[in-house]
Parts: sequence; C-alpha cells; structure tokens
Amino acid sequence: MLQISKLLPRGQGLAAPLIRRAATVELDWDVRQKSRFAATDSLGRELGIFLPRGSVVRGGDVLVAEDGSLIQVIAAPQAVLRITACAEHGTPFDLTRAAYHLGNRHVPIELQPDHLKIEPDHVLADMLRAMHLTVVEQQAAFEPEGGAYAQGGHSHGHGHAHGHAEAHAHPHEHHGHDHGHAH
Repeated sequence: MLQISKLLPRGQGLAAPLIRRAATVELDWDVRQKSRFAATDSLGRELGIFLPRGSVVRGGDVLVAEDGSLIQVIAAPQAVLRITACAEHGTPFDLTRAAYHLGNRHVPIELQPDHLKIEPDHVLADMLRAMHLTVVEQQAAFEPEGGAYAQGGHSHGHGHAHGHAEAHAHPHEHHGHDHGHAH
C-alpha cells in the first residue's frame, strides 16, 4: 500500500504538466472530509491516506505519496439535490433565503451563483419546495463551503491581500447590534 501524508491544495506550487500527468483518484464528499482513508488510484495502486486531523480534501487537490508520486483528486459524482429559484415566479433572492435556512440547520451546502447543492434529504427537499424552490435529484460533484472559520481552507488565488482588518475597522456602537440575545 502506497502511503500518503501530504496534500497540496489545488496542486499549489506544481507545474501544470506535472499535474496533468499525475494519476487520479475519484472520491466523494463523505470520504474527502476524512483525514484517514484508503482508496485506489487510476493506476490501480492501493493508497493509504493519513493526513493531519481536520484535513479536508477538495477536488483539484494533489496528494503526494511517500515515493514522490502525485495523485490528483477528482470530486466524484454523487447523489445531490440541486436547488434553483422557480423559473416561473422565483427570484435569485429565494436562493439566499434557502441558504440561510439550510445554514441554520448546519447542512453542508455548495453555493453557486445560480443554484445550491446539498446531500439528499427528503425533509429538507420538502421544506425547500414549500419555499417555492425547484429541487432536482442528480449525480454531480459536491464541494460544500468550508465555513468562515474552517481549518485548512483554500485560498482562491486572488494574489492580493484584502485588508479586511483595515476595511472593517470602525466603531460598532452605531450599528445598533443587540448582543444581549441567547443561542
């Protein structure tokens, strides 16, 4: 079994031709959110993946084996619910409302400009349909958001600092926040 303990997010630092020549491994979301698992790559090699606890593997990431070989991860198609605004009387805001309600339930969710994706759940599907959203079951790659505080998150290659601390440095007493609420 070929052992792997290193992950390069999106193949960071590797030349594109190296990534194109790499073996591949298709993994669904359930497996990719684990830090220890076994898999078989496109060359038929048995892989033992032992990443630091809390690691999440994303489609496009590259695993580096103990022998130096590279294995590119492909997000395997899996059963998902694709959620869109109703074509007849919906608005894009309906997706925002849906994301809010799913987030309140701590549901892993993939956010796209024109649709959302979640893992199949008939109760959530019924709730979304009651909100007049279109919910369709399909087989597709699933890449849910990591969350605002996710460890090991991926940079999206903007190539510049955002300066959030400076941009948001302002007194909060003028916002009327109610910090006296309980969760």
